Amino acid sequence: MAGYNVLLGVDFDEAALKTFEFNHHGAKTLKADLSKDETVNEIDKAINGRRIDVIVGGPPCQGFSLTGPRKFDDVRNKLYLAMIETVRRYRPKAFMIENVPGMASLYKGEVKDEILKRFTSMGYKMTSKIVCAADYGVPQLRRRLVFIGIYDAKEAFHFPQPFLKPEDYVTCKDAIGDLPALIEELGDEISSYSQKPETDFQRMMRGNNDVLYNHVAVNHKTFVKETIAQVPDGGNYKDLPNGVGDSRKFHVAWTRYCSSKPSGTIDTGHRNHFHYKWNRCPTVRENARLQSFPDDFVFMGNRTQQNRQVGNAVPPLMAKAIAEELKRYL
Repeated sequence: MAGYNVLLGVDFDEAALKTFEFNHHGAKTLKADLSKDETVNEIDKAINGRRIDVIVGGPPCQGFSLTGPRKFDDVRNKLYLAMIETVRRYRPKAFMIENVPGMASLYKGEVKDEILKRFTSMGYKMTSKIVCAADYGVPQLRRRLVFIGIYDAKEAFHFPQPFLKPEDYVTCKDAIGDLPALIEELGDEISSYSQKPETDFQRMMRGNNDVLYNHVAVNHKTFVKETIAQVPDGGNYKDLPNGVGDSRKFHVAWTRYCSSKPSGTIDTGHRNHFHYKWNRCPTVRENARLQSFPDDFVFMGNRTQQNRQVGNAVPPLMAKAIAEELKRYL
């Protein structure tokens, strides 16, 4: 979307690789464990001598919460260490790492400081910031910690200014209000639109696409639908009558998206969030819209795999905003 030539996608998830290859025409994929030494040789073969200008990754940080900053090189942090070693080997002009906001304050910021220190020692000018996806036109209040490193730079990367003010954020209704309701039927993996787009965001997501992918509803049990029906637009389990929905009582239980606001953080499909109007979980396509994936981006695999891919993704419009700004430094 930002005009980069995508060369290679590396992952250990078969369905994610199929999705990547299907949607990134011409890019190669490699099923590999980045923590294994032999993976480097496989990457070398896949890129076949081509120059890598940018490396992008989202290694998990769960290991740090178990090991602490003084055990940065613990095996449980292997994917973060692998990201560092990959950058060290290929020396890209720039790299980007995305993670949860909590990493910024983990062990009073010591883990974040160690990451910055290690890349700085390689010659990268480092900057990091917690960014909100809604600021860049994504209909989702998703906050993420982003690290940007630029090799041998005179100045550190400056994150793009927000495109929107909170009062102008794209709402859930703005984003998915045109998609079929799926009240009487569950839908199909390949289907069609039932009405014309109503908002600029909907028109942008459709583009020239005339086929609707991944819009299939969950076949909920009757008691689930009856419980959801009692939750108002933007409400949650606290709005249910006593004795209703008692099986789920945690902070996101029985949460309806709010039609007049962006959604909260899209998860990987744990069935705790529901459509702002219809008595069902959002479809993969609806959550993909809330992540700002265009409608011609098709998710492969079964429903669980599709939901995991959507929930784990970096919102494309936010990534695009950062990537376009990054071009100025390359």
